[in-house]
Amino acid sequence: MNLHLNKSTIKSHSELQITGSKSESNRLLLLQALFPDIEIKNVSNSDDSQLMTKALASKSEVIDIHHAGTAMRFLTAFFATQDGRTLELTGSKRMKERPIKILVDALNQLGAEISYKEKDGFPPLIIKGKKITKNQVALEANVSSQYISALLLIASTLENGLELTLKGKITSVPYINMTLGLLNAIGVETVFENNTIFVLANGRQPTVKSHLTVESDWSSASYYYSIIALSNVGTTVTLSAYKKDSLQGDAALSNIYKSFGVYTTFDNHSVTLCKSKVVSPGG
Repeated sequence: MNLHLNKSTIKSHSELQITGSKSESNRLLLLQALFPDIEIKNVSNSDDSQLMTKALASKSEVIDIHHAGTAMRFLTAFFATQDGRTLELTGSKRMKERPIKILVDALNQLGAEISYKEKDGFPPLIIKGKKITKNQVALEANVSSQYISALLLIASTLENGLELTLKGKITSVPYINMTLGLLNAIGVETVFENNTIFVLANGRQPTVKSHLTVESDWSSASYYYSIIALSNVGTTVTLSAYKKDSLQGDAALSNIYKSFGVYTTFDNHSVTLCKSKVVSPGG
């Protein structure tokens, strides 16, 4: 097989719209379901986010999220709080092989009523939505951040909020901080001290900020950083929508690529990448 490489035809300046972060989108979609006054722009066009949107709008007694792992975890927590509603939450064959016992146990400790339809510890789940009044639960700190975020996202709508203790060394701080940052953005009060996270009850009151733009995915921006790094000095590309105080860990790209001669500027929810110098092979 022959591989043909052609000279780049990139313009000296381009402007591109990048789809919203899947991680932020799925969190905000769930918060929007809890607080309907929230309006969201630039939602991810990923399969996971589309499945999440469809599931949240569904009135069916059986909700199939196919292969969307984040949706399975977030929706398990969400539907556990929907007082009076009973449903089956299921997924693809592969999804039925992915454990969810840690999250189910935590929710049941808080007073939720979730059981397994087939294999213990795995989807599909039978969820009977209830009003949850207990507010203290503990998890091992090295579990998936999605379990932790699932609990945090519903916490402010619980009657007494939530006190979540993480036992051991925390391994997913960036994603936990992303969730807390989004909660703060809509007016939910949180405190993260040592290994304990407190989320104050907020009921279903109007939020502080009703219009939110999902930040675009920084992982997607990495490709454009590489293109600019390999381009001529002076080549620029502007990407929307990004912010300097990003909640995404991959935002570290703006510092990493300085070593490759790429300079980053932020302006009005966009980021401009510029090749400012030639970098020698030795750095």
